[in-house]
Amino acid sequence: TGRGPAGLPGREADRRSEVIGLGAGALKIFVALEPQDLRKSFQGLTEVALGHLGERLSREALFVFINKRRTRLKLLYFDGTGLWVATNRLEVGKFSWPPRSEPNQKKMKLHSEALQLLLDGVDMRGAQFKPWFERA
Repeated sequence: TGRGPAGLPGREADRRSEVIGLGAGALKIFVALEPQDLRKSFQGLTEVALGHLGERLSREALFVFINKRRTRLKLLYFDGTGLWVATNRLEVGKFSWPPRSEPNQKKMKLHSEALQLLLDGVDMRGAQFKPWFERA
């Protein structure tokens, strides 16, 4: 097999989204549009999700945060037994981050496919699904 990102074997790299269940259609993915201080971890990010974004933690919700330089990204997820915090740090480049569509917008809801593109470094500005693409 080939090598994936960060030298991971290709199959393991492909399964990274299965840990949180990005393929699950019921998962609601909330992106915090304002950059956050990513020194925050479990408690601090939970406070942002509850207070600033106005969402509650559940098995059906995944929260995505970015730092001001757009070089680090954190995911917050509650699996029913406890919290997960995952971090991705880019060595080169920046994450493409969705802009606000309204002045006071604090969050955006994404489909799992869009999050996967975001994590893979695809710039989604102006991107759209082709007419033949259907979600299962």
